[in-house]
Amino acid sequence: MNLEKVVFGFVIILACTLNFGFFIGGVDSIHEHDAGHLFGAVVVNLIALIMKFGDRTHLGATHLATSLVAMLQLLAASLVWMWHVNIQHLTMTGETMSSIVSLSGGALLANAISVILLVSETLYQSR
Repeated sequence: MNLEKVVFGFVIILACTLNFGFFIGGVDSIHEHDAGHLFGAVVVNLIALIMKFGDRTHLGATHLATSLVAMLQLLAASLVWMWHVNIQHLTMTGETMSSIVSLSGGALLANAISVILLVSETLYQSR
């Protein structure tokens, strides 16, 4: 068993599941989405992004692209949250939360594509 591949797979799947944990719930429900969950998703997605640098294969480039998209979406969601609450000093509204959750949904789709690539790569190598 290759420990590097185990850690890589673990981080990719953890990034997807943390993002899913934040995403699940009512889109405009303020109390069902926690800033800590979003922060965790951002941190683990950043780790996944860093781990994908250096792979010079076409599949590696696609992995990197999915991570870049996920990071862009999650950072945008975090910026919307910070702008609304910390800079404008407003209380969180359902409308703002729906924007944040929608951005996280885009990142979730990118994470899901990354997991599908990981599984397909694993199946291809085992043959």
